[in-house]
Amino acid sequence: MKPLLFYTTGPEETKALAKKLAVHVQEGDVITLEGDLGAGKTTFTKGFAEGLNIKEIVNSPTFTIIKEYQSGRMPLFHMDVYRMGEGEEDLGLEEYFYGSGVCLVEWAHLIADQLPEERIDIVIKRAGDEKREITLKATGERYESIGREINK
Repeated sequence: MKPLLFYTTGPEETKALAKKLAVHVQEGDVITLEGDLGAGKTTFTKGFAEGLNIKEIVNSPTFTIIKEYQSGRMPLFHMDVYRMGEGEEDLGLEEYFYGSGVCLVEWAHLIADQLPEERIDIVIKRAGDEKREITLKATGERYESIGREINK
């Protein structure tokens, strides 16, 4: 599937796009998030969590690597793997990727060899002070169908 391109003009629009995506996910889904610091990865995650009806406060797991949110229609595993270095002890990422929730992985390129082949990759770039360019690339039939749904 050809990558999809979206533009948002503020945090609320970024959250709304993420909510739209969250409606279509199921347990075991993996979504990667790439973007510079301050691009909007955590804002996207907050909207995604709202779309899963998660009531907890969502913030960046930069220092904890993985935050688990259990209060929604399914668990959300929010990962920030930026601080994972070579030789980090095994965190059991596969158990998360193929587990009972959905995974959002920030800085996923750093663990590319551990990611499932089929997933949704999202890149968020600044296109102005509040404007964001969000590229969604779906790999695998299930994820491609999600892409078609949110592009309607």
